[in-house]
Amino acid sequence: MLALMLVGAASLSRPWHALEFKTFDLWTALAAPHRSALPVVVLAIDEPTFQEVQQSWPFPRSLHARVLDRLRDDGALAVGFDVVFADPGAPDQDAAFAQSLAAATAAGLPVVLASTREKVESASATLWTEVLPLAALRDAGAQHGDAGVQPDDDFVVRRMPQDKGSFSATLAGTAALHAMAAPPAEFIAYRGPRGTFDTRSYYQALEPGLLPQGFFHGKVVLIGRSTLTASDLQHSQADLFNSPFAALGGERLFPGVELQATLLDNLVSGDGLRLVPEAGSLALVLLALALLLPASLRWHPSAVGLLAAGLVGGMALLSWLLFLKAERWLAPLLPMAATVAMYGATTLVGYASTRQQARQMRAMFSQYVPPEVVSRLIAQPELLRLGGEAREVTLLFTDLAGFTTLSEHLSAEQTVEVLTLYFNAMTPIVHASGGTVDKFIGDAVMAFWGAPLPDPQHAEHAVRAAIAMQQAMQSLAAALQARGLPRIAMRIGVHTGRVVVGNVGSAQRFSYTAIGDAVNLAARLEGANKAFGTGILLSGDTAALLPSNLALRPLDDVVVKGKTVPVRVFTPCDDAAVCRHAQAALDAFHARAWDEAQSHLQALLARCPDDAAALRLQSRVEEARTLAPGAPWSAAVALDKL
Repeated sequence: MLALMLVGAASLSRPWHALEFKTFDLWTALAAPHRSALPVVVLAIDEPTFQEVQQSWPFPRSLHARVLDRLRDDGALAVGFDVVFADPGAPDQDAAFAQSLAAATAAGLPVVLASTREKVESASATLWTEVLPLAALRDAGAQHGDAGVQPDDDFVVRRMPQDKGSFSATLAGTAALHAMAAPPAEFIAYRGPRGTFDTRSYYQALEPGLLPQGFFHGKVVLIGRSTLTASDLQHSQADLFNSPFAALGGERLFPGVELQATLLDNLVSGDGLRLVPEAGSLALVLLALALLLPASLRWHPSAVGLLAAGLVGGMALLSWLLFLKAERWLAPLLPMAATVAMYGATTLVGYASTRQQARQMRAMFSQYVPPEVVSRLIAQPELLRLGGEAREVTLLFTDLAGFTTLSEHLSAEQTVEVLTLYFNAMTPIVHASGGTVDKFIGDAVMAFWGAPLPDPQHAEHAVRAAIAMQQAMQSLAAALQARGLPRIAMRIGVHTGRVVVGNVGSAQRFSYTAIGDAVNLAARLEGANKAFGTGILLSGDTAALLPSNLALRPLDDVVVKGKTVPVRVFTPCDDAAVCRHAQAALDAFHARAWDEAQSHLQALLARCPDDAAALRLQSRVEEARTLAPGAPWSAAVALDKL
């Protein structure tokens, strides 16, 4: 109900009505027949006319007299000047026009001149003054009608004048075009964009031969301005309005004289759009309410969403069919917005209920399993069972070098405080990269990527997390050293392999973890950092999955206990020269090219003196040199010997 009240309040605002009328414009552009059965000709005072007559505005009234004489001679049915002749001109010009009006009246040709109303505001009141054509023109037999219209805020005219003395109504009556006796409709039924009615330039009626004799016979002729480009009109009020056909990319402006032709057409044909009572919109809202509320209690939210979408589409279709077939205007925005609001409200209530259940489950299990696993259990409660699944994941183990020495200088409380600082620094990095912190083992962290949620880039995310953890460790070590404590360092081992991940334990207590040989190798690689003097050691299986922009330095080949296939180990390194020399030295070592291997190792040591990994490989090269020909030799070293 709150959602419906908010929609109802919004429907009273001006932006809301502006949006509703954009729908009206769209329907108008789609439904317009682009033709008119009414015999109407528009004589447009347009740019070509200004160029031909070489006169500024207002034109001498003798020109209007010549045009009117031509229309009388051709047998026009009626003439409407959408021009307000309120101010006197040159006496001879006014007299010529009045004489032509009198001749037209005597010949039975009705002529209607435009009148208007002007608003005069003062400090105490607002007065409307009727501006009529000159008395001499009225006395000559010309009738007049109010040519004023009511444009909306966007300056599009959509409403029919309801005054029986309007310009179009007066013209319809004087032309004996059998105007409908019923009250006019509330909204205009546009026949088409600018130029739908037969439109000719004003000057064509002045010059003999440009239009055939009798061209205007039996036709209603409307004369009015239809330009903004003439310099003569730059300082006058242009009789132009915004066009509803701009909604589909049509011409933006609509001349007032063609608007009067449209109004005349609507009055004569009895067309126009009548407003569907507000009860119709409310009935649609109640229908949506009656369908959505029960559905939201029984159906899945996606099914309710489809129902809501169907209702919204049906309301739009109903509005369009009423517009096209019944000439009724049902603004669809209110029932459509109410339907969307009701769907949003029911979805929000359902979401709040689900969130409450999730909070209860999170509070129950967050003591036992990592937050990531809790989130997955909330999303998929069926996973809450013992067992696991085989996955390829990337595992990471950390350990603090020198922590034993550090803990000897600390009390138990201080040791816990340091570990808390350490874990608080490392855990967010793992989580930020999509990893799962499996457990804390003393001063070690075990984490993995690729479970419980799939991660195609698990190897890259794990290695980048390891690099970020070492960077964070530098700040943490500096902070501890500033407190007078021994400096500590962190070692990280990373390996990718297939493991079983899932809920492991007993029915009373279990933990989400990873189990398999890959876990053991990752832990062994962490310890092997000591032999290579590195902070991060990763396996060839992990290196094979990394992008080319993540530079690695190969260190050596190791054999895991119980395995026969060597594993090449790497460490991240941004120095391209070091990586190149390390790779070349290792390749030469495997090829037993001892001198070449020594050459590259010396170049590497010149760049990085006391590099532990290079010194270690150099020692292995020297040892291999001393072997007797044919003696057994392996380029790999047992990992348990490191």
